[in-house]
Amino acid sequence: MIVRDEKYIIEFGKNLRKLRKSKNITQEKLAFSIGIEISQISRIERGIVNTSISTVKAISDSLKIDIKELFDFEY
Repeated sequence: MIVRDEKYIIEFGKNLRKLRKSKNITQEKLAFSIGIEISQISRIERGIVNTSISTVKAISDSLKIDIKELFDFEY
């Protein structure tokens, strides 16, 4: 059985967008810094994809934030 919590994935993406914008980093710059397509960042932020933990770690490193900040949102 695959568990997929759509609301959680959407809220994660919204939080990522908020944190990225607070650092004045474009989707393009973030994607380039972690070696993925810009469209993938867009899909993560819109809650279209349930991204991997490796990508989450790369994002937190690139944004220079603690990984737990990406999960610090109202659910």
